[in-house]
This record gives sequence, structure tokens and C-alpha cells, in this order.
Amino acid sequence: MRLRPLGLIVGAILLGSGAYVVSVWAPDVPVEALTARWAPTPSQFVRLNGQAFHLRDDGPRDDSLPVVLVHGTGASLHTWDGWTDSLRTTRRVIRFDLPGFGLTGPSPDGDYRMEAYVRAVIAVLDTLGVRRVVIGGNSLGGGVAWHVAVAHPERVSHLILVDAVGYPFEPESMPIGFRLARIPVLNVLIQRLLPRSVVEASVRNVMGDPARVTPALVDRYYDLTRREGNRAALVARFRQSGGDSDTAAIRTIRQPTLVLWGERDRLIPLRFAAQFGRDIPGSRVVTYPTLGHVPHEEDPVATFAAVRAFLMPVSGAAASSAVR
Repeated sequence: MRLRPLGLIVGAILLGSGAYVVSVWAPDVPVEALTARWAPTPSQFVRLNGQAFHLRDDGPRDDSLPVVLVHGTGASLHTWDGWTDSLRTTRRVIRFDLPGFGLTGPSPDGDYRMEAYVRAVIAVLDTLGVRRVVIGGNSLGGGVAWHVAVAHPERVSHLILVDAVGYPFEPESMPIGFRLARIPVLNVLIQRLLPRSVVEASVRNVMGDPARVTPALVDRYYDLTRREGNRAALVARFRQSGGDSDTAAIRTIRQPTLVLWGERDRLIPLRFAAQFGRDIPGSRVVTYPTLGHVPHEEDPVATFAAVRAFLMPVSGAAASSAVR
């Protein structure tokens, strides 16, 4: 009889553990189950390199110099909704989910090196018949953008870098989702167990003002993280990310460049904005005191003002006032 209380305690612990596992059980979700919500018109799926790229191509097709926007790690083309709303009345805007992220999902060959992402951008442009662009990107996407400018200078007229990778750095704070994806064993568990709170904490971590994080925003990041194969791809991406930094290559960039940075960025610290400014001749640096690692998403109106000024003299087939 004396063992009965102990048995009750053990039973309660097991029951509680089982309930917790059930509450955070989050297996992969097939892309077909996500497209209705996250890929309405004008989304399209374009077959490239053996996989279907989720892509949006907005604005006038007679624009001779489209704007290409590339998202960062864990994000998707939706991160550029605010800028696209301002651009698409007069400029063609092309954005897509990189392999390993969003609705595009994992690369068939498992290659998430920077060179593979550069090839993906060029493949998209070639498929769309676009020869020359303005290209911008945030975080990983900023690294992709400047690598495209270096590897294919004839394809890039202007460059926009938003809290971009490029230099070796130690984060002041890393989103918990990224940390878990780097830890052996745990990075396997998160492919099946994913508390929504982990995604919310990760999104809040990259914002200058966490109060800007809405349930709808968390929904998007949570749903697209669970897209079939994305969590395994994130783990692989971190293992292959050694080629993101190349200070010598950055110094060869000659395209007119706009560098935007949130001063509250704790992932890639503010000092790297000035470093890009020093290493890219003639570049312009604009920083935002209250914004974090994704300033374009946190405050698209404020950040787009600098983009508007930067693109104003850029010629295209759109109206003479290139951006309104």
C-alpha cells in the first residue's frame, strides 16, 4: 500500500508528459495543404531544377528593369508584401521562396550552399526572360543578392542590402528556433515536435519591437516552417553555411548600393552596416533606431522611403517617376 502514492505520482508524470507531447506534436504538412492559404493569386509554381518554385511576379511586364527581392532564413516571399504593395503600381516585382523555405520546400539535391542559391536566382530570371534587375535581399537573402551581383555583374544594375550576411559574426542573440536547428538530437526532435511558442519566440527575437508580432504573423511562420521537408532543410542549411562570408568579394561590388539596417538587430549587429558602407564604394547606409533584423517587414512604410529615393533615378519602362 505504501507504494501506491509513488505509483500515482509516476502515473501523473507520464500522463502529463504524454499530454505535452500531444500538444506539441507537429509533423510535416504536405505543400498541397498550405497552398490555399499561402499561395493565392498571383502566386504561381514554376518548375526549376527539379522542383516547383513558389513565385510571385507583380507589376507591369513592360518594366525593363524589374526589382527582385530575396528573403532570409526561415522566411518566405511574404516578408516583402509591404514593399511590393508600394512598388507594383509602377515597377515589376519578382520574389520567390528559396529552396528549403516557404512553399518551394527542400532542394532535391540537398544543396543549400550560397552558390546553389545564386544559381536558383539566375534560373528564375532566365525562365522569366529577364536579363537585368535591381536585386535586394534581407539576411541570407542579402547575401544571395550581393553574391549574384559579384558572380553576374551584367545581370544586376543596383543592389539593396537589408541586414545582410557577408562578414563573420557572433550574434548578440539568436532565435531559439535557429539554436535548436544547430544542436544534434534536438534538431531531429524539432522535425516532429514544434511548440508554436518556439516559433513565436523566434519571430519576436528578430523584431526591434516584439509588440509588432501578431498572431497572423506567427501563423504564417509556423505553417511554412512545417511545410514538408523545411525543418530538415534548415538543419542542412546551417551545416552548409560556411560560404556566406567573403569580405574580399564584397569589396569588388561596383553597383550602386543601398544598405538598410535595424539598429536593434541582435542577430547581425549594426556595426556591419558601416562595414558594408566602407567596403562598397559610393554606397548609401540608412539605419533605423527602433527596428530589428527584419526592418522591411516590421515597418515597410518607413524603410521603403529610402528605397523610393534610391530607385527614383533608376530607368525602366514604367512611369517617369519610377516609384510613387
